[in-house]
Amino acid sequence: MSEIHMPRLSDTMEEGVISSWVKNIGDKVETGDVLLEIETDKAVMEYEAFDEGYLVKQSVSEGDTVPIGEVIGLLADSPDAVPEESGGGSEPSEDRAEETGGSEEQEQKQEEPAAEEARPAQESEPAPAPSGSGPEGRPRTSPLARRLAKEYGLDINQIQGSGPKGRIVRADIEAAAEKGQPAQEQAPAAQQESKPAPSAPAASQPFDDGRDSEEVKVSNVRKVIARRLTESKQTVPHFYLRRTIDADALKAFRSQINEQLADTGVKVSFNDLIVKACATGLKLHPAVNTSWVDDKLLQHHRINVGVAVAVEAGLVVPVLHDTDKATLSEISTNTRELAGKARDGKLKPQEMSGGTFSISNLGMFGVDSFSAVINPPEAAILAVGAMRQEPVVVDGEVEVRNRISLELSVDHRAVDGAVGAAFLKDLAEILEEPMRIIL
Repeated sequence: MSEIHMPRLSDTMEEGVISSWVKNIGDKVETGDVLLEIETDKAVMEYEAFDEGYLVKQSVSEGDTVPIGEVIGLLADSPDAVPEESGGGSEPSEDRAEETGGSEEQEQKQEEPAAEEARPAQESEPAPAPSGSGPEGRPRTSPLARRLAKEYGLDINQIQGSGPKGRIVRADIEAAAEKGQPAQEQAPAAQQESKPAPSAPAASQPFDDGRDSEEVKVSNVRKVIARRLTESKQTVPHFYLRRTIDADALKAFRSQINEQLADTGVKVSFNDLIVKACATGLKLHPAVNTSWVDDKLLQHHRINVGVAVAVEAGLVVPVLHDTDKATLSEISTNTRELAGKARDGKLKPQEMSGGTFSISNLGMFGVDSFSAVINPPEAAILAVGAMRQEPVVVDGEVEVRNRISLELSVDHRAVDGAVGAAFLKDLAEILEEPMRIIL
């Protein structure tokens, strides 16, 4: 019998959500079969079996969040090994492992006898606590649930638990957050008695802020994007370098390339040219092709350029490995293939991992320029704006030229200002003399 573990499907993944089980209990599984779909911090991915056998147990249910490495199912050599009780997932994963909250229950059990001894015999029996409550009416919760309630600003005493013995688990906290439960609804009666009565009754209707708002369900991908970008801006010291290039030669070069590729069905975009130019620039300036990780500077010997793609769930960055060795037609074909997979949520882990530099292009939306957030652990990201016709002084005469704004965001821990500036200078010159892209 072999265990199925929650895999690491991206270099930034810490946990995954069981989106759906493709194989059911008792199903025959061949190597390469899709067992289930997992929602990661970047996309919903198919997880393929590495062994053959029969699925005899699903240790977690659909919708459960599971840390990397935890057992999520079992494969056996024979269908006879299917246990009779195996009809689905186990109890919610929130209360497993170190966050089971078991120590709290033990503490409660130890407290209860002492409370009985201290109670006078003539004292009347108090009203029984709710089924989900511990000593003194405290709710049974897991440590994770308490932490999440604090992060969401929720009053955990007002939340109904759905776990064993009424325990409050992660799903209860997230459900309360989605419903917009206020942090404090009503203080316990004992606290109310000590407070003076209000001088005037509260308004009978809730305050209308005039925005007509509705809470939108947030996907796991969007949550992780929010967390990672917040961490990037808070922990990575960004600095920004800006330069506008003359794109007339680049525009003519693209037309010439596409004429030569007309019979192949491949069409090179401006972004493809910029991707290849960045790879060329990184070869000239390997100090930019680095990462700062745990107070260590990592020098990458492969040049893997990530290209940001907007999808319905957020933003994903498929990676073109060994970009410096690829031809323009290969970059064009691979970029379109990866972008299509990204929009369909079919990217494989290796297609989103190992990036050493990223490019974000919003020119197709008419954006002149912008500052991109670095994608850790990479040291830099290039933001590309739209091509614009602008008046420019050339040899004392005003001419209308095509121009593109570039902005380089750099991690100052890994790359100094002069190093980043030298890279951007050479990148601009490569794009203004585009034959250097293919040399």
